Amino acid sequence: MKRALTILVAGILVACAGYCLFYFAGTAAHRKVLASSAPELLWLKKEFNLSDAELARVTQLHEEYLPRCVERCEHIGELNRKVAQAIRSASQLTPEIEQLLTERARVRTACQAEMIKHFFEVSRTMPADQGRRYLAWVQERTCLSEAPMHHGQAGDAGHHQ
Repeated sequence: MKRALTILVAGILVACAGYCLFYFAGTAAHRKVLASSAPELLWLKKEFNLSDAELARVTQLHEEYLPRCVERCEHIGELNRKVAQAIRSASQLTPEIEQLLTERARVRTACQAEMIKHFFEVSRTMPADQGRRYLAWVQERTCLSEAPMHHGQAGDAGHHQ
């Protein structure tokens, strides 16, 4: 009975050790990514074949850009709330609503211009062919390719407002 208990405990310990070994070996790459200074940018290194120096420069640009981006997004969010509140308390288009819409459009335009500037800066850190591919990639996947509004009518797929 004592021998069976010893074998059972030893088997459980070996199984736990084996599990831990496979777990840590299997998650090593993911843990390395998470431990990096900017894990959200490591995909760029692989996708666009960047060197460590190029990735370091992209990371620096990202860290410089991000706080200003967050500020602009917060400002746009505040303007969105003000527009929504003004519309809820009105029964028609008012000068206040028009002014808020104009201000929101101005801030969005400035935000998009800064974003495009950032994309160009990032693209210049890459080899020329990869930089062009990166610019095409961001244009396709960001607000730079805004879709037209659809009105639910047949045949209006190409209609822009």
